[in-house]
Amino acid sequence: MKVAVVGVTGLVGTVMCEVLENRGFPVTSFLPVASARSVGKEVQFRGKTYRVVGLEEAVGEAPDIALFSAGGSVSKEWAPRFAEVGTTVIDNSSAWRMEPDKKLIVPEVNAAELTSTDKIIANPNCSTIQMVVALSPLHRAFDIRRLVISTYQSFTGTGMQAVKQYNLERKGYQPQEEEMAYHYPIFENCLPQCDVFLDNDYTKEEMKLVHETRKILGDQSIRITATAVRVPVHGGHSETVNVEFARPYEIARVRELLAATPGLIVLDNPARHEYPMPLFAKNRDEVFVGRIRRDESADNSLNLWIVADNLRKGAATNAVQIAEYLLANKLLDRRKATA
Repeated sequence: MKVAVVGVTGLVGTVMCEVLENRGFPVTSFLPVASARSVGKEVQFRGKTYRVVGLEEAVGEAPDIALFSAGGSVSKEWAPRFAEVGTTVIDNSSAWRMEPDKKLIVPEVNAAELTSTDKIIANPNCSTIQMVVALSPLHRAFDIRRLVISTYQSFTGTGMQAVKQYNLERKGYQPQEEEMAYHYPIFENCLPQCDVFLDNDYTKEEMKLVHETRKILGDQSIRITATAVRVPVHGGHSETVNVEFARPYEIARVRELLAATPGLIVLDNPARHEYPMPLFAKNRDEVFVGRIRRDESADNSLNLWIVADNLRKGAATNAVQIAEYLLANKLLDRRKATA
């Protein structure tokens, strides 16, 4: 199995390599790929040293799988070129997520949609991934009508520059303007802006939660509103999710459904102060859910607190799990993509 990691020197690319190792994915030939400025650098994978290659060279190698985490513009240009030589691309950017002919996949939710003809597969947004893992079984049981979401997102989701800004501020230094990932300090601060503002005054991140959730759950009628906040947390993303169902539910049944969901850990014991936190989720592949309680202000409504490591399940792990599903179900077709 020849596997390329595109964007290998970035934050998510680095974690993709770790996840491939941790999960024992059968990589027989490893291709670390990055932009021209990183070509020639060395990276470690399974105890061996590899030289980073450029995109053109990597396409020439025609890998079986290419895990992309190199930004939307790179994905738009290069993912089709990899697909043309028979590579299956799993892309972590937002470039393909809302394309009607591209699958947006969270394996625990909708992997069954995949076929051998899917040559470019979209990995959803980190906040969306962890939320739909918890919401999918509840939607099937009780029919979700409305979601009110507030996110508390780690600065690591912004990338290396945000980590640098945070570390400088933590040490008491004022970063230079060119070192700032945000308009304001992130250390000991919360920023009610994730990504850029759109014409409707929501951010791009907030609207990803709207559009991607509907696509993954296969229901365009769900009403969704979101507020996304960047927080000075290193370990992962947290979300409060208020859910309104079309049908009545019992808390016991909600807990039962969540406990039976693959990849989901219920951590919810108020009497013992047990609930999910980024501290517990860091470096874990599972999604954690807790603070499960009825919303007493509205009919058929529920409150959830959902936490996951945004670099693992929110990005790298989900991508590798897609690759695992393709391999296990013999869906890695080496034929070249057709126009």
